[in-house]
Amino acid sequence: MIKKTLTILAVSCMMYSCATKTESNPFFTEFQTQYGVPSFDKIKLEHYEPAFLKGIEEQNQNIEAIIESPEIPTFENTIVALDNSAPILDRVSAIFFNMTDAETTDSLTALSIKLAPVLSEHDDNISLNEKLFKRVNDVYQKKDSLNLTSEQERLLDKTYKRFVRSGANLNAEDQTRLREINKELSTLGITFSNNILNENNAFKLFVDKEEDLAGLPEWFRQSAAEEAKAAGQPGKWLFTLHNASRLPFLQYSENRPLREQIYKAYINRGNNNDENDNKENIRKIVSLRLEKAKLLGFDCYANFVLDETMAKNASNVMSLLNNLWSYALPKAKAEATELQKLMDKEGKGEKLEAWDWWYYTEKLRKEKYNLSEEDTKPYFKLENVRNGAFTVANKLYGITLTKLEGVPTYHPDVEVFEVKDADGSQLGIFYVDYFPRSGKSGGAWMSNYREQQGDTRPLVCNVCSFTKPVGDTPSLLTMDEVETLFHEFGHALHGLLTKCEYKGTSGTNVVCDFVELPSQINEHWATEPEVLKMYAKHYQTGEVIPDEIIKKILQQKTFNQGFMTTELLAAAILDMNLHTVTDVKNIDMLAFEKEAMDKLGLIPEIAPRYRVTYFNHIIGGYAAGYYSYLWANVLDNDAFEAFKEHGIFDKNTADLFRHNVLEKGDSEDPMVLYRNFRGAEPSLEPLLKNRGMK
Repeated sequence: MIKKTLTILAVSCMMYSCATKTESNPFFTEFQTQYGVPSFDKIKLEHYEPAFLKGIEEQNQNIEAIIESPEIPTFENTIVALDNSAPILDRVSAIFFNMTDAETTDSLTALSIKLAPVLSEHDDNISLNEKLFKRVNDVYQKKDSLNLTSEQERLLDKTYKRFVRSGANLNAEDQTRLREINKELSTLGITFSNNILNENNAFKLFVDKEEDLAGLPEWFRQSAAEEAKAAGQPGKWLFTLHNASRLPFLQYSENRPLREQIYKAYINRGNNNDENDNKENIRKIVSLRLEKAKLLGFDCYANFVLDETMAKNASNVMSLLNNLWSYALPKAKAEATELQKLMDKEGKGEKLEAWDWWYYTEKLRKEKYNLSEEDTKPYFKLENVRNGAFTVANKLYGITLTKLEGVPTYHPDVEVFEVKDADGSQLGIFYVDYFPRSGKSGGAWMSNYREQQGDTRPLVCNVCSFTKPVGDTPSLLTMDEVETLFHEFGHALHGLLTKCEYKGTSGTNVVCDFVELPSQINEHWATEPEVLKMYAKHYQTGEVIPDEIIKKILQQKTFNQGFMTTELLAAAILDMNLHTVTDVKNIDMLAFEKEAMDKLGLIPEIAPRYRVTYFNHIIGGYAAGYYSYLWANVLDNDAFEAFKEHGIFDKNTADLFRHNVLEKGDSEDPMVLYRNFRGAEPSLEPLLKNRGMK
């Protein structure tokens, strides 16, 4: 997943006034550190607000200079100047918004809510500035005579359309209403996400009887005991809603009522009629988005969003999703039947429920393939898996990653690496933050502390929530966590290898249904036998993972794919349904969700991967965009076929992918970039085959 801080483009009448001295605020100048890395050791809570206000003032002055220039508008003095107009804001935003997800506090949350309408107004003031838009429009109208490079054309086109899509052509009354909508959406989104974080942290399942731990592996018991001790209840075991706790509990616990309790707590986040309830928040968000889309000339929010993507419109997206659904649901139903038969063998007369799926799937995996997570985890020590991902990147692209000591970080868990190209030149600095904690949002993502631009190299981070070390036992990853590490590192490679001239086109600043290609294709290497033998070594003995286990891993690649694909598709279709509605007056969000899932024929044993009250993706940039994972899945499966055809480390294929995808950012139309790499448009067949649907 990508979490990006939007470059703020607006003029504000707010004047900056603060007693903080320039030299005492680390955001006011480029960081005075080796490699220009953030001064996390000097950044304090009180620095953020003055930096945002100073950044607004700086950008206002820079934009005023663009507007008042006596020169005829050109690409350089208008478009490039605008792209470079907010050094301080770029600097503080990149760090602040990653901190509010990776290491937040009540104070940071309160500040983000306070700043949201200020930044929204600043953004609108730039987008709706008539004089500025006139200069942008002047350049845009003569673009065919400017002899621009493809990247320059792309930046000009993006800049012009951003103004239009932000309301530059609306009348004054509609612009006023658009400002109000944007302000309200900015705070609603923060509240929605913070409610989910609160719900995650609030749920604590303490177990005080050892018999209630039946089925749980020893490593997991130890981890739960340490969590309970840290929570002030030594002698007990604590289980939470974090993936690293919830999923193993659902997989292994023989205690069915406790499985039901933790499952229901998870799927009812934001739906408990308390201070963290999100039903009204999501209703307002969907309603305001629809109103915004209609103001801007679209029938629904999805078509507004998709107008600037590879998919182009909601009809194309739904065609893909419905096509995949016709393959996925029958496979999921067949899996449910198989799990029910396994339950029937136990003679308890129980019917398969949603909280049984993981438990009996794990049993069935053991029965079918004689393989369980317990067999593979000892070979997936976190550091070894990470080194495996680094080795793959080295063999494909010639890059090296070397750990740096003494670099300032915001938490002791964070590690830092210098990334160099084959010729020894620096490509960037890479931060990793792998373990869950109360101040961190769930899930995993990549972000930037500094965007690449010309000779300025990027500062990239991966943030995840993997299984923690326990006592003398290191962090041992599940297969899903292994693939997540490779996935997020794929995003990081997209950010690190980029070679663009402008911030607005570099790295992962691409359309949402293309951005997941580099991450998802990188997952493919994780389970290639040749790669597994490089990094999968027993954490105690150093033994390389045996061929027998590799064979079983490959045999069960399509195992449970009906479930996995169906829950993902259900969430993607729910997202599309939310954003294709044309009337949300008095809408009941839970009833809306139920009706949408009933219409699909979703079986009760499977819930959408994200429900309306905790669908954080569609708050944080994937609104009408969750389908992107499946759209990009078509691309990544087709793209990896090229590597399989020529060899998974074939230099020519790797060079083609690097030069046409990873380095190009958004410098050309994404389908053009893909065709330049592959020689043709993607086929659906590899995806269906790899998911066991054909």
